[in-house]
Amino acid sequence: MIELLWGTFVFILRAIYVVLEIVVFVSDIRQLWRWMTGNSSTVEVPPEPKIISPAAQRALDEAKQRRNHAASGTVQAS
Repeated sequence: MIELLWGTFVFILRAIYVVLEIVVFVSDIRQLWRWMTGNSSTVEVPPEPKIISPAAQRALDEAKQRRNHAASGTVQAS
């Protein structure tokens, strides 16, 4: 009985080891691919936001107010 439990325990440990080896292998392949292609960026940084004109900012604020009024159910006649 103890041999069966010990065999099951060893099997589970070996299965975990195989899964970890696969994860490490995939990680190494990705690093090699980045090195071969010269693509060293791991995080994409969004471009800096553009500064908009005051008129455009007013238009955005008005649209936001209209959406808020429509969402709250108070419709205002223009």
